[in-house]
Amino acid sequence: MADSQIDDPKIAFAYLRRPCVLLTKEPTLSNVEALSGHLRAVSDGALQVLQDYVLFPLRFVLKTPGPKREGLIQAVLETVAYVLGSTCVRSWESVRDLFSELCVCLCSPTDPGKPAPTSEELKLAVLHCLDTLMHSAYGDVVFRLYEPTMLPGLGAAVSLLLALAEEEKARGVQVAALGCLLSLFLQCDCPKMHVKAKDEDKRALGSVLATFLPGIIRALSHVISGDVRQGHKVTVKAMRVWYRTVGLIMADSQLPNTEIEKVESVQLGRVGELMVKRTPSWRKATSKRLMLALQKVISFTSAHQHWRVRLELVCLSDHLLSTCSKSLPECVGPLLEALVGTVNDEEPRVKERCGGVLDEVARRNQAAGDRTLTDVLSENLHGLASALPRLMRTTDDKRKLFLLGAFLGYLKVLGPRVDSVLTSAVHLNRISKALMQVLELDVMDVRIVEERSFAPLADLGPDTDEAQYQRKCFLYFTDDKIFSALKHICRMLGYYGNLYLIVDHFLELYKESSVYRKQAALVLNEIITGAAGAGMETVNHTQYSRINQEDLKCVILSVIEEYISMNNWHLPTASEDSDHELQEKLQSPVLSVLTSHEGNGLQLFPTSTAGPKPPTLHQLNGNIWQICIQLEGVGSFASVLGTNFRPLLMTSLYPVLEKAGDDSLLVSQSALSTMRALCMACDYHSPKELVISNADYLLNDVSLNLGRPAIQPHAPRVLAVMFAHSDASLLPLVADVVQDVLMALDMSYDRRSLQLCTVLHSLMKALVRWFPASYRDRRQSSPVSPHVQDPRPLDLRQFLLDYRKQKDLAEGIGAEQEDPDITEIPPAPVAHDEEEEEDESPDVKPELPAHVSVAKDVMERCIHLLSDPSMRVRLKVLDIMELCVCVLCEAENELLPMVHRCWPALLQRLTNDDPLAIPRAFRGPLDKRFLNESLRFEMIPKSHLYETNSCAKLQVLCVLGETCGDFLRRRVSKEVLPRLTSSLARQAESSARAGPVYTHMLAYKLQLAVLQGLGPLCMHLDLGEPSLSFAAAKRG
Repeated sequence: MADSQIDDPKIAFAYLRRPCVLLTKEPTLSNVEALSGHLRAVSDGALQVLQDYVLFPLRFVLKTPGPKREGLIQAVLETVAYVLGSTCVRSWESVRDLFSELCVCLCSPTDPGKPAPTSEELKLAVLHCLDTLMHSAYGDVVFRLYEPTMLPGLGAAVSLLLALAEEEKARGVQVAALGCLLSLFLQCDCPKMHVKAKDEDKRALGSVLATFLPGIIRALSHVISGDVRQGHKVTVKAMRVWYRTVGLIMADSQLPNTEIEKVESVQLGRVGELMVKRTPSWRKATSKRLMLALQKVISFTSAHQHWRVRLELVCLSDHLLSTCSKSLPECVGPLLEALVGTVNDEEPRVKERCGGVLDEVARRNQAAGDRTLTDVLSENLHGLASALPRLMRTTDDKRKLFLLGAFLGYLKVLGPRVDSVLTSAVHLNRISKALMQVLELDVMDVRIVEERSFAPLADLGPDTDEAQYQRKCFLYFTDDKIFSALKHICRMLGYYGNLYLIVDHFLELYKESSVYRKQAALVLNEIITGAAGAGMETVNHTQYSRINQEDLKCVILSVIEEYISMNNWHLPTASEDSDHELQEKLQSPVLSVLTSHEGNGLQLFPTSTAGPKPPTLHQLNGNIWQICIQLEGVGSFASVLGTNFRPLLMTSLYPVLEKAGDDSLLVSQSALSTMRALCMACDYHSPKELVISNADYLLNDVSLNLGRPAIQPHAPRVLAVMFAHSDASLLPLVADVVQDVLMALDMSYDRRSLQLCTVLHSLMKALVRWFPASYRDRRQSSPVSPHVQDPRPLDLRQFLLDYRKQKDLAEGIGAEQEDPDITEIPPAPVAHDEEEEEDESPDVKPELPAHVSVAKDVMERCIHLLSDPSMRVRLKVLDIMELCVCVLCEAENELLPMVHRCWPALLQRLTNDDPLAIPRAFRGPLDKRFLNESLRFEMIPKSHLYETNSCAKLQVLCVLGETCGDFLRRRVSKEVLPRLTSSLARQAESSARAGPVYTHMLAYKLQLAVLQGLGPLCMHLDLGEPSLSFAAAKRG
């Protein structure tokens, strides 16, 4: 079609004459479409010549009175838009008439001030035609539209377009109406050609539009703050009309010439009364009103979910700051706040644009006016810090995140000038107190104290998965992004501020009150991390000279010393009475329940009227969080110093290991994470290497502190953690310390037995882990059935000697004698060389291996502690005995006498002990779950106490049967098995009549434990059929 277009105006006139005449006579849709088709065949040059002729029949259809079909009008408007888009309107009369006719198409016939209730398509056609008219107006013709005489017509058009943008539900119509406003105000940013306005034209346009400014601001603010379902395009377009209109009317370049405006007002007559005089007083009043509208716009768009809206907010701030900073002095603060609040936007394009705008603002305002940029920013920062605690309590998370982003933006824009701001005591106090209040932790959750580690060293092995720092719960916010923003603020303060000044200030707050201690520690950790430049990024400053390593090391050392001081490190994390009651006072938890039940209420841990008041739940939770935060600080300090932290290990490693063995689960997990941070920072491959490399001075501190339990009561914890994180190379170094532990146990068994037994338990677990071959080989070599034949030839002499030894030991003959000739049985002759060696020194007893000697010494203490009044101590001692047996199984000559010595005490436990000792009766998956359920102190009828007592400690008995074999067969069959079978018989009667609830009772669990452990015990002891017939019948 482009190649066959008509270029000659005469030919084009002849070609278009017939459809134009036909449309004038018969205004139908088909005739409009015919004319539109003919127009496509005419070139733009020929159509420019025939513009008025072609537009006449189309405008005639629009002006014809009477009702018309919407389809016809829409087709006419589309054809008019095509003609206007292909030509230029050079006649002012044509522009004026077309403008009026299009406005009439938009307004309602009954109420000209409101849009007509027409279809969405027709409205779009009218708006498109109006926009095309504004773009096709040629030269100075368009500026006559803004003469004061056109004020009523222009006002009507602006009102119609604003009403469409505000009230219309269709997004397309809203966007088109806002686009028409931009074109009408000569602020369109489309790629088409636009008329460039001179300063006089801009001034005339601003004077006319100032009359409509209140209505424009009100309507557009309502659109911007409308429902988010209207879409981001409508919001972005409304914002663009808002700030471009304000920038045109309130531009600094249009500061009024009052003389000219007075002359114009006199010449205009009554129309001049409608004109607004932009006097200084008017500008001042308008600036204050615009500040309120601007704050509303910023509040609705700063945290908008779509990034293009936030990007438009940056453009709004840039445009107004660059064009209206003098005319709108009250708006500079909110505009800067909007910019700094977006400087950390998650969208890279918004962040990049905001950074560029801030750079330009900083350069433009560096030496402008009475107030420099630093003054404005510091004043805004002070105001935000003052209002931050209140806003964090009253606003939602999105608003909180924006406020913190603004805070961080102020610091980034200030850059190195933060140091000068913080030298003001007023600013520093306000910022610090704001951080203290905002970072207040929620310490009322009872789960913090409840999360105890009953076996704190069970999961401390070298293969443990890396533990993460516990997520903190704050009082005034829950979103992790808010906490990240607060940490970034603290790091920025440390990066740009004077580190010595800031650290001293927050250390004073740390010492001032326990209310601020946790928050101050959090801030100190992040400030020092930021001072080292960890994770820092800048906006205006590519490089900044940070503090040197020596100064940073001195600051870190002073903070660590404050953290690990006696008053800040050794804080109670559990009720003091609970441990004492469980260890010393409660001989039976069931008895405690019964005793409490007889009183007025159930009280597990009775309080004493004498002595200091026990800590409250609030205080215990606060202590736990404080220790965790301080541990995190030590780990972060090590991360920023790297290998330079190694000299500080002598100060910090011992306290960290002390907390790794804490009973609180949160504290122990935080300490483990700190240990891993120390490993990474100091180039250790694992916590095991960290402990072994520093074992010398650690053991020295442990040895000293074991003798000072009143001052350093937690030295056994450090030793227990060292055992968990080490290998057999530690045993020679720790031998003397183990003897100190055993001596301390002998001297203070009535006060510290549970704590020291925990250390011995971790020691024995370590020995089993370090020397696993002997026990594993013993288990693999032990016969499963007595019918399995040994392939080696039978040595009759050795058999008789072994039989006599086993019989004597079983009857208690010769077990206490020290003569090696009696306690030792000569081995069978295997080779001639071995016989000669034994004949040369028959009376010399070989030296025991170190781990066997240690296990023997530990087991000797266990014999005496089996009758301890504390149930927890007895359970812990049984665990230790089981591990001792596993270690001593490779030295049978040492094991059997020790078993003989402990048998009376063990038998006493088997026949007369507390029911809650039953979880130790058997090995298997029931242990942890069963212990937790048992610790609920479930009520047990007195008729079942005998049955439960008869089952206690069978777990240790199973291990002894597996390792000692024939040595215990007679004792078990004579002293243990009858009690077990009779107990099962009595329990069978009650369980047979029990219902489904019985499976949840303690008696059921006890019965199940006995039945599951009795079989392996009998198998290991090779008990005969007569001894098992009754038990087998009850078990079946």
